[in-house]
Amino acid sequence: MGKYQLDTKGKVAVAKYQEKHKPAKFDKKQQLEKIRVEYLKKKQEQTEQ
Repeated sequence: MGKYQLDTKGKVAVAKYQEKHKPAKFDKKQQLEKIRVEYLKKKQEQTEQ
């Protein structure tokens, strides 16, 4: 380990802090599905006109 070693209580506190401050995970599949649905809606509107 590094210069500063944590006991189990300190490790738990650090893990909790990091979990709380972690940026939101980017979900690529969900984003692609959203783009696909929007594209299909536009395509549908164009064919109706």
